[in-house]
Amino acid sequence: MAVKYPSINNPVNPYRDNVQGKANEPICVAGLLDRSKQILGSGYEGPKPDWSLEEIYDRLEENAPRIAIIGGSPDHPAHIMDFQTSARAAIRIWQNGGVPFYFSTPVMCDGTAQSNQGMSYSLQSRNAVAQMVVNQMESHSYHGAFVIQGCDKQPLGVVSALAHLDRIRKMRGEAPFFATFAPAHVLQGGTIPSDLFAELEEVAKRAEQLGAFDIAYDLRDAMAYILQCSSNTAFQGVLERAAERDIITKAVRKDFEKRLAVATCDGKGGVCAFNGTGNSSRHLVAGMGLVHPSLELLTDPPSQEAINQSLDSLSTMINDPVFGVSNIMAANIKNAIRIHSASGGSTNLMMHMVAAMLYGGYKFSLWDLDQIHHEHPVPDLFDYSLTQGRDIFVLASQCCSGSIRGMETLFHELLENGVPMDADAPTVTGTAWRERLQNRERLSALNVSENPIILADPRRSFSGVDVLTGNFFESAVVKISGMPTSQLDEFDKKAAFVLYYENEDDANRGLLDSNLMETLKLERCFSHDNLLAALKYNSPEEYPNLKDLDYESLFDRLVEKAILKIAVIISGQGPVAFGMPEMFTPMQHINANRSLKRLATLISDGRYSGVTYGAAIGHMTPEALEGGGILYLKTGDLLYLNLRERQIQFVDETAFRNGSLQFEFDSVRKERNGLGEERLARIRKRQRLVAASNRMYGHTDAALGVVPLAVAEEAELDYRKDIKLPVADQVMR
Repeated sequence: MAVKYPSINNPVNPYRDNVQGKANEPICVAGLLDRSKQILGSGYEGPKPDWSLEEIYDRLEENAPRIAIIGGSPDHPAHIMDFQTSARAAIRIWQNGGVPFYFSTPVMCDGTAQSNQGMSYSLQSRNAVAQMVVNQMESHSYHGAFVIQGCDKQPLGVVSALAHLDRIRKMRGEAPFFATFAPAHVLQGGTIPSDLFAELEEVAKRAEQLGAFDIAYDLRDAMAYILQCSSNTAFQGVLERAAERDIITKAVRKDFEKRLAVATCDGKGGVCAFNGTGNSSRHLVAGMGLVHPSLELLTDPPSQEAINQSLDSLSTMINDPVFGVSNIMAANIKNAIRIHSASGGSTNLMMHMVAAMLYGGYKFSLWDLDQIHHEHPVPDLFDYSLTQGRDIFVLASQCCSGSIRGMETLFHELLENGVPMDADAPTVTGTAWRERLQNRERLSALNVSENPIILADPRRSFSGVDVLTGNFFESAVVKISGMPTSQLDEFDKKAAFVLYYENEDDANRGLLDSNLMETLKLERCFSHDNLLAALKYNSPEEYPNLKDLDYESLFDRLVEKAILKIAVIISGQGPVAFGMPEMFTPMQHINANRSLKRLATLISDGRYSGVTYGAAIGHMTPEALEGGGILYLKTGDLLYLNLRERQIQFVDETAFRNGSLQFEFDSVRKERNGLGEERLARIRKRQRLVAASNRMYGHTDAALGVVPLAVAEEAELDYRKDIKLPVADQVMR
């Protein structure tokens, strides 16, 4: 049975006071409802359609809730079933006494944009989505939204927009803006067809027979994963190398690539099953209290019943400032950060969380986020694996089967592990988390006995993304929790040699060279004295055995024993310089180089996606174009990787050779001022490859979310105090 939405308690109603909207919009609403009934066909649930232009007119006149259904572009897999979800939502909004509208936003697929110029527009698209949503909402005077949440930058772009709208509406004395989010279902990962799997195994065997053990290993490694767009890239790299070495022909390579590609995605689309930005955003937005549990983790597009539950809850939220988007988000920010940490969330979201808070009018930065992250240990409660049958589709299946309850289960297990979650924070159910968790049915993670992903007992005591500082930069981020402890030990508290690239293009060319390590050795890019000093510091037990070797022998042994550490620096990729693209392709090249993989840490002022064996460190501020220290590094410099203590320091070379670890960078910056100017000129020239209309001038840096300066300047509220809670005698926290 439908619920009754109250009219909007708002002195402003442009549809009452200006007849043009009532002349233009009724046909749009009627068209949406007619198409919705057509789409649903025999699946339509409800009384005989009663929408007429006159009835629509009357609802607009009476200030009935005007609710925009926000979808995404169908050229993104997450949104190809939007037509069905939006149809169900439109019908229910009308049945509840509201007025439904529909518009969609562009949604840029990061997978499609990898390795092309589109990556320079990916981050900017988040702000563009926010601007477009604000424009549409304000110009058509919508009161609320039902958001079909997609992937990549769209989810937090829309969160930012709606939080911004809520804040400005309240400032103008208007009704709070309300919204509920409906994440797209999870796309089931593909399966390599059995005949193709057998053919690929034959290629691996042939590679072994020819002594190409690296190709055999990498090919089998790629075959172990669920089939997805990113694993297609891994296959592409190893198959190209196999063709170069005449293990397969180019025609066979292209045939393999085609057969893998067409077997990758399920026809009904969805958000890819790996725990990247798309699913991390799903968990984060749920942690912000903005997702109704009936819609949170699905394996198919949502049913009418599930959508009804979400939309019916709006009846208790409308006109109540407690349930305005910005208030729900800010009241839940600690919950969201801890859920993001415990679930192994994407590093990209470090910027997006900050951005959403700033758009919502709250003073917030990367340092606030880091403080929340570290004020109480957040255990790792997410046992996710793409090779052991524990992807997000499996998690959604566990939820749909009735075993667990998604982020409610994770919230519960965090409480059980002593993490101070804000259970009194409001959510889009129209209640606080405390009320939601009173129902204990299916709440515990222990209800999943086979292949659990959400855990009751932590994998380890720490999780999440850490903020790094150092003497040549202000901030950078790294997901230390993404590295197994033994792997972290290999890189922590080690001296690493800089291998410097001015930009991603240079890095891709350099890292593609299968003879890169031999070239570094023959050109003596790292001095003999520094190699000996690094040996003595990184592996003192090996120093007596190796110290008397000649340069080439010493280099080889340091590589062989993984004592040599290399910091691959990719500069000139920051927001202003080049749109802050992800360093996915360079990381793939590092992973494909058997020798380099075990030695390398990646450091960039760009973003990154995926993993390398060593730490992946990005979002470095200030960026190179803004005069950050990364601009002045050179191949052969030494950095000290102090990961557990969240530091990277530029090492004084002379002191290091003399056995002392000292950190000093100011003199280096002065000495290399000329080099910096030359590089800046090249960065500015390369910058012109990005459309001038979409460059991110006039924005904050990565530590402040990369938002327009005006957004950051007007963010004045205190997220710890300036919020309302859904309790009797509401208090400011």
